[in-house]
Formats: sequence, C-alpha cells, structure tokens
Amino acid sequence: MRKTNRRYAYQLSEKIYAERLSLLPPYLFVGIDRKVKELKEKSIQVINLGVGDPDLPTPEHIVKKGQEALANPVHQCYPFGAGLKEFRQAVSNWYKQRFAVDLDPADEVHVLIGSKEGLGHLPLALVNPGENVLVPEPGYPVYKASTIFAGGEPYYLPLKEENNFLPDFSKIPEKILKRTKLLFINYPNNPTTACADSSFFRKAITLAKKYGFIVAHDAAYSEIYFNQPPISFLSVPGAKEVGIEFHSLSKTYNMTGWRIGFAVGNKKIIHGLANVKDNYDSGVFQAVQVAGVTALTGFQECVEQMRRIYRERRDVFVQGLKNLGWEVKTPQATFYLWAKIPKKYTSIKFVEKLLSETGIVCTPGSGLGPSGEGYVRFALTVDKKILELAVEKIKKIKW
Repeated sequence: MRKTNRRYAYQLSEKIYAERLSLLPPYLFVGIDRKVKELKEKSIQVINLGVGDPDLPTPEHIVKKGQEALANPVHQCYPFGAGLKEFRQAVSNWYKQRFAVDLDPADEVHVLIGSKEGLGHLPLALVNPGENVLVPEPGYPVYKASTIFAGGEPYYLPLKEENNFLPDFSKIPEKILKRTKLLFINYPNNPTTACADSSFFRKAITLAKKYGFIVAHDAAYSEIYFNQPPISFLSVPGAKEVGIEFHSLSKTYNMTGWRIGFAVGNKKIIHGLANVKDNYDSGVFQAVQVAGVTALTGFQECVEQMRRIYRERRDVFVQGLKNLGWEVKTPQATFYLWAKIPKKYTSIKFVEKLLSETGIVCTPGSGLGPSGEGYVRFALTVDKKILELAVEKIKKIKW
C-alpha cells in the first residue's frame, strides 16, 4: 500500500509578537467602527455619535483644485521631504494671519500624513527607552501608543473637571520630571472639549525649561470654536524654544480621508521628526498638498459655515439632554459633547445599554483613560435632525 503524505499546518506561536504589543489596548475607534458595521449588517438603524469623522463635505473649491492637481502628471512622483514649498509657505502665512506667529517655511514647517501620523512618529525621534512621557488622560490614544512604541514610559496626567480638565503639573513627582523627555498637551481638548489660555501654556513652558523636556501641542481642533478663538501654544513667549505644534486640515476643512496635516515650531525638533519620517514614509501626495494650499489660502467662509452648523447641532443636543435631566456643559470648542452619566453605570455598561436599546453609538470615557470613567463622549458629526431623533430615543430608556 502506498503511504499517504500528510500535510501539517504550521502554527505560528503567539511569541512572534513584540512584547510592546501586549502593552497596547485594542484601538478604541476601530472597535467602535466594527460594532457599527455589525449592527448595520443586521439592518439595525444606527446613529453613530462615536468617531469624530466630519459628515460635512470637503468644500468644493478645495476638491476642484485637488482634481486638477490629480490630473497633472508632475505630481505622480515620490513627494519626498518637508512638503511643497507652496504648501509650507501657505502654512506660514496662515499662522501669521491666524495666530500672529512667525514661522520660517524652510525649517519650521513640515507636512504630515495627517497629524496622527506626526504625533505617532514624534517619540521615535525624541524618546529613549525608559524615559518618561507625560500623557494626558482621558486623551487621544496615540499619545500612549506612540510612547510605548518608542520604548518610553507613559506617566499619566489626569484631566479632572474640578481643574477645568487641565493637568495639575504640581502633582507630578520630582523624580518623574527629572526623567521626562516629552509632554503631550491638546487644547481645545479631545474628549473633554476644554480650552486652555496663555497662563496654562506658560506653566508648561516654564516646567519644560526647568527640567529640559519637550512640549508637543496637538491643536487639531483649534478652528472648531463657538465664541473666543483658541490661541496657539506657539503664540506664547518661549514656546518655540521648547516645543512644536501639530495641526490637521482634517477637521477644519472636512478632509479626514485626504490625510494631510503639518507640524510647526522648533526647527531642531522638526528636524528630528523629519529624520524619522524619511525612514518611514515618502511624504504626502503632492496633489493633496496642492489642495491643502487652496484650503489654507482660499476664502474661509466654508470654515465659518462649518462652525455655524456645529453650533446648531451642539445647541440642539445639549438642550435636548438637559431637558431629560442630564448634567451637561455647553462646549465652547470641538464637535464633541463630554457628558456625565448616571452613577449606577460604568461608562462601558452605559454605552452597551444605549447601543442595545437605541442603536446610538457613543464613546465610553473610560476607553480614553481612567479619569474618563463616569463620562461618555458624543461626536456631533450627524445632521441636527438625527440628533433630535437621538434625544427622542434616549428619552424612552428607563435608567
């Protein structure tokens, strides 16, 4: 008899993964997106207030310029380097006009594949294994993840309501400050919607100079405001000596999928980030940069209109929840609502109940950091009629 050849499937060991991956929680917003798709496959009506992805279209004049650039073969080559000269000049001019901040487009501006990418790569340029990175929580998950990927040790700065959701620098132990290489801050803040003034930025600058660390300010939401325009970290004296600021065209011009942002500030820090990027990516598609120039230099009525729409949505949803007895503060910036939930629920349990009984998706505060427990985040990235419907659905829940 002939012997039958048996084939055995080779099983890779779980040990193939780097240990750093075990330090990362599942990326929160990927999980939310997966849950939304599961509900839609079951033909369940979903109101997605979870992920901060603008539903408004990219302004037409930006799209047209991008289309023209896409058809131009000059842009088909690798877009290596800091970005098109025209884009970096547009950023410099925009900063001067908007914040009264002078930037040298030659070495103080660098294009990014969205601000997330730049924030994610920054610790690789600055942080040595074992050094501390000060990470606000609740906060954007990339601050923690990028620190871990660089071998740094996150030290968490709780953002508490009693402190206006600003970190209390006085509570950071001296031994931590002496080992700190980088501080992440983010105002207007995601998820709390808080804003920071110049006095807070001055405290951060003073601390950074005293202990020799770097400040990275994530300003992705600076243009989504309703009363007082937020200031730039770089507009405070001494800021450029110790830090850089990250911006994105994603939220301001509804260009999340276009993937374009920029880092500005201290040229040595910019150079370090550029060095990492040169080894990881080949730059931002030039046609997208051309569209970005149009966004920054064109008429800004589209941004004003966006703010008016978000203000209407904010007012509808805040008032609706207040009428139901919720304790909510009216946000002065961002397109989020940071809301307290009934004390008998954890953030996760609350989100699960809301989802199962209404089809409404929101983000558990605890998923963004321990200090977010007791809160949920709603993204106001749907039409106000849908927000009115969401309030009616919430009204029917027995808490």
